[in-house]
Amino acid sequence: MTIENTVQAIEARLGSQLRRIDSLPDEIAYECDAAQWVEVAHVLRDDPTLRFEMLMDLAGVDYSQFGKSEWKTLSATGSGFSRGVNRGASAQDHQNGQRFAVVVQLLSISHNQRLRLRAFCADDAEPIIDSLVDVWASANWFEREAFDLFGILFRGHPDLRRLLTDYGFIGHPFRKDFPLIGNVEVRYDPIKQRVVYEPVSIESRTLVPRVIRHDNRYDPALGGN
Repeated sequence: MTIENTVQAIEARLGSQLRRIDSLPDEIAYECDAAQWVEVAHVLRDDPTLRFEMLMDLAGVDYSQFGKSEWKTLSATGSGFSRGVNRGASAQDHQNGQRFAVVVQLLSISHNQRLRLRAFCADDAEPIIDSLVDVWASANWFEREAFDLFGILFRGHPDLRRLLTDYGFIGHPFRKDFPLIGNVEVRYDPIKQRVVYEPVSIESRTLVPRVIRHDNRYDPALGGN
């Protein structure tokens, strides 16, 4: 099954519920409303013309500040760090000022096709979206990871606990507004004989490199000017 055939099948079955988003020529990417997240997922899995049986990955995204001042560059290459300036998708990808999104990567083993599907959480202050665990069981720990790192809540998840950080961790470290030094630090207290949490003791400071280079071009003894 070709990419063109897959796109035609998706448009025929879910055209009114999906919006095509920018992607590379060999990729298929769509966006849907959070309210239709689970309904669309069921169709993508069960429709015989689609058959996306496997969820390979699920990730949270924080779009705050995406495509703004730090990316203002007049010229950019198509590879390396600068490819984020004006490669394909642009800052206009995040619509309506919404901040948090969930992105899934789906695989159709039957048709040998892949699909990227995205949905934005309606409320930036309390991002919530329905869980896909009942559609693809593999979403379980991926959703726990997105909750842990981005604070996205998955309605209906059977066990939405932190996965990578400690249960007493404060905040969500992949959010753009999370402080680089963190909120608390952890150490072992030999008196209490247990791990304790304390406010971060790192002092903010600006490091100024002090490097003195000896350039032979400017040394008269060596024929420099």
